[in-house]
This record gives sequence, structure tokens and C-alpha cells, in this order.
Amino acid sequence: MEKTPLSELENRIERFKAAMSTSHPDWNVTVIFSNINLFYFTGTMQDGILIIPQDGEATFWVRRSYERALDESLFPDIRPMHSFRDAAQGMNLSKDELSGTVYLETEVLPLALYKRFHKYFPFKSFKPVDMDIAGVRAVKSEYELSLMRKSGKIHQHVLEDITPTLLREGMSEADLAAQLFSTLIEEGHHGLTRFGMFDTEIVVGHVGFGESSLYPTSFDGASGTHGLSPAAPVLGSRNRKLKNGDLVFIDVGCGVDGYNTDKTTTYMFGRSLPKHAIETHQRCVEIQNEVAEMLKPGAIPSRIYRHIMDNLDEDFLSNFMGFGKRKVKFLGHGIGLLIDELPVIAEKFDAPLQEGMVFAVEPKKGIKNIGMVGIENTFIVTPQGGQCITGNSPGLIPVF
Repeated sequence: MEKTPLSELENRIERFKAAMSTSHPDWNVTVIFSNINLFYFTGTMQDGILIIPQDGEATFWVRRSYERALDESLFPDIRPMHSFRDAAQGMNLSKDELSGTVYLETEVLPLALYKRFHKYFPFKSFKPVDMDIAGVRAVKSEYELSLMRKSGKIHQHVLEDITPTLLREGMSEADLAAQLFSTLIEEGHHGLTRFGMFDTEIVVGHVGFGESSLYPTSFDGASGTHGLSPAAPVLGSRNRKLKNGDLVFIDVGCGVDGYNTDKTTTYMFGRSLPKHAIETHQRCVEIQNEVAEMLKPGAIPSRIYRHIMDNLDEDFLSNFMGFGKRKVKFLGHGIGLLIDELPVIAEKFDAPLQEGMVFAVEPKKGIKNIGMVGIENTFIVTPQGGQCITGNSPGLIPVF
């Protein structure tokens, strides 16, 4: 078991405190509840709360499992608690602190849990800290990038080398998704595909044959999937079977020790696709590469988005980044501990890129009677432009 280095954890807390002092000079206390942010700051994912004061050291109070937290984490101050009462008594915050404002993850903290917390920590008010944490997490350290590079190598090998050997006539989408999941695990994938979108449940991603990849879903992405049933719209259909001439669309996540990469690869099964579909796909690959070239420190995401969109003709824009009325308004998204992180290559994201940010770039276009063509890879922002860590295949891999 590889533990997150203490120096890494200390650097994250220091960067967060510095960011808060810049954005909110009067802040006093932040309390972290969510698994992902607890893992980011402590190196373990237990049921508890992390209390970060502006002055003084942060304390991780763990309800369950305290023993596991000690085993997994190098965080310097981990203490057991049976309830929030223990943490409140242990922290011994002053009346002035408790009469002020606490910063919380308002995007993910349930109201009922907040009320139980507030019973023992009667802060006068709260403010959101979500964007502040997202900004700190957006810039990856070399340690984080090393894990993402490992994930990218697994991703490339599974989708570019192994998947073509898995495709066989008559298999269902669900069959392929299950085999993909098993293969990813065997190669080192950590087994979860985590999203920040509210109530999003995905096992491996979207797997579709032909027009299945155009089927409507609540997922905020360009592609779709039938899934196993209305109660479980995941993996893929048991009924849609692979046949000669199908476009195979695979958009799946991979991850190592919590850090994800995202990749979409397409395949032509049995015979080639029509010429117009191939040309459309190739244009998506060109767009990906053009975006990647612009992923340099100082570049503005919204300007990258507008540059691309303003130079696409009306015909191509039809069904670009979706199908019909179901289109998304981005070209790529930040990625790290979650598949969907900030910033986003979209309108209104005007803060300059920084070296060490990581993006999944995914230009795609739906084609009636064919499916979703296009591509997605994961890129690190560098002074030379986006460095791809998930492989260089242009997709539409022939499996004849």
C-alpha cells in the first residue's frame, strides 16, 4: 500500500490556507466532510470531519474507522470521535470563532448532516468553500501527475491494444462492458469511476454499438447509452448485439490510487464505415489536437472554446457535442480525483490555465444511423501545449 507522502499532504493544506487567505481574508474555520476532499487532504477516506483553522494545525476527527485511518494515512493529527460532540470538545473553539462563519462544501453536504454538526458547532453562518478547494485541486503536483500517467498507460493499453481482441460478433453491449471492467481491474484500475455531478452513477462509462451511443441519458456528456434497464442505465444493453458494420463507441474512465484519466476510443467492426462518417471523425480528431496545442499556461479556457466553435461551419455544428437537442456546451473538462473537475473548456471559464492542470478533451459528433464518432484523451497543461497521457491512436480502429 502506497501512502500519500506527508510532504504532499502538508503542501495541500498550505496551498489551501493561502488560497483562502487571498479570497476570504477574514476566514477562520473550514470543515471538510466529503470523501474525496478528505482523501485529498488526509490520504485516507474515512467517516469523519477535517477541521482546518486559519491559525493552528488541522485535525482529522474519525468516527469509523479510526484504526484504518492510522494505518493508511501519514496525516499528523488524527483523533477518534464517537460523535460531533467529541470533536467540538476536543477542538475547544472560542466563542468568537463559533459566532462567526464556517466554510463548508455546500455542493455535497446534506442538510440533515449539517444540522447534526451544527448542534455541537453552533456557527452563526456558513459560506461555500467548494470553488476554493476545486481551485487548489485543479493544479496537480508531480506526485499526482505520476499517478495519472500510470492510469493513462493502463487506459491506452486496454482500449488500443486489448479491446480489439475482445470484440466478437453477437456479443452484447453489457458483455463488452463487463469484460472491459474486468480487464481494467486486471491491468491496475482502482475500480471506481467517480463524478462530481449530483446523483451520478456510472460503472465504467458508456459502451454502445451503432446508434446506441446516441440514446438520451441524464448524463451531462455528448454520448448516451441504453443501459441495463430504466432502473440501472449503466454498462450497456443486454439486447443490442454486435454485428458487422457497427461503429463501436467506448467512453470509459480509468484510475490509479484515486486519480483518474478519461478516454474515448471508437472501432469499426467487420467493415469500414461510410466515407462521410470517417471524415467527420477525422475532423473531431483535428479539433482535439488543435485544443491540445492551446493548453498552455496563461491560456483562457473560454477563449479556446470560442476559437474552436467560431471556426466550425453550420453543417458541422449540427449534432456536434451531442445529438439533436441533446448537446453539451463544453469541449473538455478538468480531471483528477473526479472525472469531472474544474476548470472546463467552455464559456465563462476565464481564469488563466496553470502548468500542471489536467484536461480531458472530447470533441464528438452524432451521426444518424451511425452513432457517435469522435475522440477523447487526457492532457497535462505544459508550456509546450497539452501533453497526452492516454495514447495517440486517432480511433476508428478497424477490427475486420
